[in-house]
Amino acid sequence: MLIDEDARRILRQFQADPNLSMAELAEKSGLTAGTCARRLEKLREADIYQGVQAVINWAALGYTVEVSLRVTLDKTQSRAFDEFIEEARKIPEISEIHTFLGRVDVRLAILARDMAHYQEIYKTRILTLPHIADIEALMQVSAIKSSEELPL
Repeated sequence: MLIDEDARRILRQFQADPNLSMAELAEKSGLTAGTCARRLEKLREADIYQGVQAVINWAALGYTVEVSLRVTLDKTQSRAFDEFIEEARKIPEISEIHTFLGRVDVRLAILARDMAHYQEIYKTRILTLPHIADIEALMQVSAIKSSEELPL
């Protein structure tokens, strides 16, 4: 679906402030509330707009350790990806799972309360995941930029 300037304005305003009411979004987009609501629904149906989600400051809730694990799988097993991902999804402290082409097959983002908690997750849950050939851990020191916002 190609989007027109009205849809771009709606998306730009929503990216800037996802807490806008429909009336505020319509006003800032230069549309009536009814037109804005219909356009937003069409963007949702086209899977362009997927909704609003909560952004939680995990550090404020005591999750102060973030680790990125780069995992290489044993690709001699035909179901290695599927079985690994199926089991990884069951670990609640894994906040992201990404697959790649190249030497690294999967990246896992882990959130833990502290290093002891991370070590427990790593030993009892990560190392038990199937088909792991190699793991490289990257400890996050700081988040410089974290945004899904792109120019529209």
